Parts: sequence; C-alpha cells; structure tokens
Amino acid sequence: MKFCFILDPLESLKSYKDSSVAMMRAAVRRGHEVWTIRREALTWRDGSVRAHARQLAVGANDAVWYSVTQEATQPLTAYDAVLMRQDPPFDFEYVAATWLLERAEAEGARIWNQPRSIRDHSEKVAITEFPQFAPTTLIARDPADIHAFIDELGDVILKPLDGMGGSSIFRVTREDANRNVIVETLTDFGTRSIMAQRYLPAIAHGDKRILLIAGEPVPYCLARIPKPGESRGNLAAGGKGVARPLLGRDREIAEALAPTLWARGLLIVGLDVIGDSLTEINVTSPTCFVEIAQQTKFDVAAMAIDALERECRA
Repeated sequence: MKFCFILDPLESLKSYKDSSVAMMRAAVRRGHEVWTIRREALTWRDGSVRAHARQLAVGANDAVWYSVTQEATQPLTAYDAVLMRQDPPFDFEYVAATWLLERAEAEGARIWNQPRSIRDHSEKVAITEFPQFAPTTLIARDPADIHAFIDELGDVILKPLDGMGGSSIFRVTREDANRNVIVETLTDFGTRSIMAQRYLPAIAHGDKRILLIAGEPVPYCLARIPKPGESRGNLAAGGKGVARPLLGRDREIAEALAPTLWARGLLIVGLDVIGDSLTEINVTSPTCFVEIAQQTKFDVAAMAIDALERECRA
C-alpha cells in the first residue's frame, strides 16, 4: 500500500520519539510505501487536489533516519491512505488545508483524521460534549467572568484555546498578584476566548495521555509527571513520561468516548486525563506512541498501521 503523511518539515522531527516517524517505520517494515508532503504543497485545480510529494526510505538510525527515493506531484487519490499529522497552531492555513483535504475526500481519497472532524473539533472545547467527565470549566473572554471564576474556586488553570505542548498555561490563585496581567494577556484585553479549569492536585501524579486508535483504546496510557515546581505535565514542558496500564476511570472514559469519536472519522485521538477528569481531546497530531512502546513493548504504531490496513481493505 501507499501511505502519505502530511507533516511538519522532516528535518524538524525528533525521530527518536516522533509518533509519525514510528508509524512510517512500522509501515515500511511491512513493505508499504511511505510518502510525505508539506501542508503548503496542497493545491486544487480542475477538480483535483494534488501535492508535490517525496517517497522515503525510512530506517532505524535516528542520526539519518530517512532518504528520499523519488519525488512526484500527484493527486491524493494516488495513495491508499493520507494521514494529516501537521502540528498546530490551528490557524487559518490549517483550516484552509482541511477544506482542500475535504475536496480530496470527495474525489475518493481516504484521509485520516477526517478533515471535517479535525476542523469541527476544538481540542480544548471538545470536552464540553462530555461534561460528565470534565472538571469544573469556564470558557469565556470577558475578564470579569474569568476573575469571578478565579474568586469562586480560588485555584485555577488558565490556557488559550489554540495552544499545544503546555504553551501559555498558567496556574492562578485568588491571591495571585499577577492575575490581572495574566488574564489581560491571555484574553488580549477581552478580545479572545480562553479556558479556565479548576486546578487538579492530581496533576502531581501525571497528566495521562490515553490513545484511541480506530475506536479502540490502547491498553496503556502515558502519565506525564511535572518536574518539580511545575504544574504542567507536558513532555514539551519538561514532564517525565511513565507508562501505566489503562485501568479504572481512565478506561471508563476511553471506552465511553471511543465509539463516538471513531464514528466521526477520527482514527487517532489523544485524551488528556488528570485524576478522574477529562481535560482535552487531541485530534491534530496525538503523540506518545514511542514512550509507551519503549516502556511496555506494546507497539502502538503497529496498532495504527493495523487499523489503516484494515480500513483500506474494507
């Protein structure tokens, strides 16, 4: 089969831990072709979505993990599957890419995650569909509403709706001398909506990444434990990843959400759970495949390729 990955620049990928690289390696081991394109290469003309693509030979050596074997400009229907794995920010250009990918779908291309579902699914706001699992949360732009929330709860997390990797996340208490400037900055003086959530002390035991693949939970999650003095567990913010079996409330949340999200064409989803509370639903480029595989020997990337093969043969 021919699998095409829409990715950030290849030279920017950390191959030793990148989930997309892990999937490409798993695909090549099974004899599939792996191609990559850049989001800005997508074009539409005369009823066809096309892009300049590069076929890769992918190896296990992280120092030189790929080489380009050929290049071609071809329609997205030339591939058995296209995986949209571009990292945020989810800006206008990202939205424009989902429009083009949706047209490619109409031509017959198989694309995951489904473009319309990516576009319609805010990774922060999505938890409002499942309030039974979410912590006390406010989404607002008026600073007065946000300050009232801080006063009521006393200890909260504030974050932008379009961030990733723990960027611009603040823990703010009722007595915080900097709360005014933090709220002003995040809301851009009341012109931008943000999310406020009750601070969850269980973050000390990890912000758990739970992976769903084709409607099935991966049997292990990765607890991302904050470094001392931090309230963010994100690996990009210095958190330590510890793999754990998916049990109890974590499995309950995963099994409750998995059928709904898969029915929308979301092949790979990353749930974030702190304690017993669902805090985010990530659909753009969920990660942690490699960390889970290294610690448990469960091959998450192979599970993803299994799903792709199954769907392409259906």
